Order: sequence, then C-alpha cells, then structure tokens
Amino acid sequence: MRAIFKREMQGYFYTPVGYVFLGVFLTVSSVLFYLSIMSQRSGDLPAFIGQMSYLWMLLSPVLTMRLLAEERQKKTDQLLMTSPVSLPGIVLGKYLAAVAVLMAAAVLTLLYVLIVGIYGRIYPAELAVNYLGFILQGCAFVALDLFLSGCAATPVTAAVLAFGANFLLWILDLLETAVRVNWISEVLRFMSLYSRNESFLMGQLSIAGIIYDLSFIAVFLALTVFRLDRKRIGR
Repeated sequence: MRAIFKREMQGYFYTPVGYVFLGVFLTVSSVLFYLSIMSQRSGDLPAFIGQMSYLWMLLSPVLTMRLLAEERQKKTDQLLMTSPVSLPGIVLGKYLAAVAVLMAAAVLTLLYVLIVGIYGRIYPAELAVNYLGFILQGCAFVALDLFLSGCAATPVTAAVLAFGANFLLWILDLLETAVRVNWISEVLRFMSLYSRNESFLMGQLSIAGIIYDLSFIAVFLALTVFRLDRKRIGR
C-alpha cells in the first residue's frame, strides 16, 4: 500500500494534476473569501467553509479521474492487479494519496483563518468542528469518485461520471426541500452529504454525521475493491 501511495503522490506532483487542483481550489476559495468575508467585513467563517464545501463537488473528479481509469486506458491495470499488493491495499493507497492532496488544500485555507484572527475573533473549538465536517465531506466525494474511476475506461469518462454523480447528490439536496411527501423528503435528507454537514457548520459535533460519512467512504471503497476483483477474473 505504501508503494502505491508513493507512486500516486508522485503522479500528482510530477504532473500538473496536483498543481491544477490546488491552484483552482485556492483561486476560487480566495474569491469566495473576498466576497463573503473581506468585502462584507465579516468574521463568519462557518458560512465561508460551507461555501467552500461545494468545491469538493466540482474539483474532486480532478483528483480521482486518472487513479484507476488511466491504468485501464494504458493497459497497466492487469499488471497492477497481479502485483504483490492486495486489491484493498491498491484501492486504499490510491484513495489515501487523493485524500493527502485534499488535506493539503484544506490546510492552505487556514491562511484565511489567520487573516480573520488578525482582524477579528475566532473560536478554535467551533472552527475545528467546522473543518472536521468540511474534510469528511471531501473524503466522501473522493471515495465515490474513485469508485467511478474504476468503472470508466478513460480518465475523461471518469471525470464526466464523477461530476455527474456529484451534481446528482447536490440536486438530491435541493429536492429534499422541494418534495412535499414527508417520507421521500426524509430519505433524501438521509442520503444528502450536504445536510449531514449542517450540524458541523453550526459547531455541533455530530457523531451520527461522522458515522455516516465514514460508512459512506467504507461502502464506496469496498465497492471499488469488488469492481476490481470482478474485472480481474474477467466478469
């Protein structure tokens, strides 16, 4: 697993992918910071973090599109799957590499917190909970998009599938407020990664939210392993 992780990290930063992800993330988040904090003379960091969370939907496919789909496109997937590393080790190594880049992006946003701290007041405990939900949500999107990368034949197809699935999750969140049938609304709310993040943004440490996000991640990583196993035996 360590070898896979190292290989993927090199792939991110020996190619433009990691720099493009970080550059676009920081550019867009800087614009959001200026519009929601600087121009408004506001210190509402939870609202700003909530706005940044939508960037995972848009940019997570950049992190995951090549992880498995490129192996298939270059015909190196069979070599990878017959290596001494187990399938769970392969999937976990690739996943952790993507999460490491995601974490780097999250750490860089602490510069915004520093700016607010210089001119205003921050609440460390509340901020820690905000960031926990923010990061867990990003990790959940990466797990989903990694699975879709394993289903796609090319990185471009993987990116399109991932963006479509991420957008669908956002649409489900909008439908939850529009649907008038209670049980359907409750089901949509249960499935929504955004609704689960609301308690974190309010500074409330939600054990149910943590369990849901971790379960979401575990399910899609398991599905990715299953997908690779079926592919290995030719089904």
